[in-house]
Amino acid sequence: FLNRRGYAPLTLCRRCGHKMTAPNSDTMLVEHRFENRLVCHHTGFSMPKPKACPACNAVDGLAPCGPGVERVAEEARARWPEARIEILSSDTAGARAMREILDAMYDGAIDILIATQVVAKGHHFPNLTFVGVVDADLGLSGGDLRAAERTYQLLSQVTGRAGREEKPGRALLQTYQTKAPVLTALVSGARDEFLAAEAMSRQGLGFPPYGRLAAIILRGHDERALQACAQAHRAAIPPADGIEVWGPAPAPIYRLRGEARIRFLVKARRNMDIQRFIKAWIGGVKIKGAIRRVVDIDPYSFL
Repeated sequence: FLNRRGYAPLTLCRRCGHKMTAPNSDTMLVEHRFENRLVCHHTGFSMPKPKACPACNAVDGLAPCGPGVERVAEEARARWPEARIEILSSDTAGARAMREILDAMYDGAIDILIATQVVAKGHHFPNLTFVGVVDADLGLSGGDLRAAERTYQLLSQVTGRAGREEKPGRALLQTYQTKAPVLTALVSGARDEFLAAEAMSRQGLGFPPYGRLAAIILRGHDERALQACAQAHRAAIPPADGIEVWGPAPAPIYRLRGEARIRFLVKARRNMDIQRFIKAWIGGVKIKGAIRRVVDIDPYSFL
């Protein structure tokens, strides 16, 4: 199991260090080797993989960095050439092809299935006795306050595919964060202790479900106007007990589809009317020029 589509998440020039990114965006292009294309999973942009580096023109200098499911499959086929190996991800062509792979796995016609989160739940493989998770800590990055909770849920579902019948099952987690509480809880089976610690941490910080969050995202092509707009929003924040406003700050993905993005994060006590506060706040701030403002109540993405 590896929750990363494609062959490699980063394509880098070995001569000059140039990184292949989507046009007008701060997002990396993911190599999809089966299609010989570089794809942005945030904007949908794709292009053929160039023969030469667009920055220094070095021929055959672009190298894939990091693993995706296609790369794991390539290495598995080299290691076990006689094994029947398949890939299952959202890139699998069509519902019928996906169903055929799942049926073959159920019938024992596949020796090694390399999959993303599409295989995590709702599937039963009676002959599956071993699950290996590559980059088990992948979901812990990105600044999502629910990252540990989501990682626990996903990996417990994935590892739970093994040994569901009479045959015993085993799972191995490969990680760079061996002491991460979520991973030690998975290994030890300390589910209740992990959830209790997670709840206590959130309660102490006033984060959901013990508090509420809202994101205000400003975006536009003119960075100077965007910064001025952000400062105008900052100056207009009304005082309110039980509510904190953080920002403005550049979004983790600062540039997307040519637009720069700046975020505010509002934290409120659970019983506060956060929508009313936001309406009173931003209602008095005029948006000038081609700047767009998005309000996301109880956000699930912090990018």
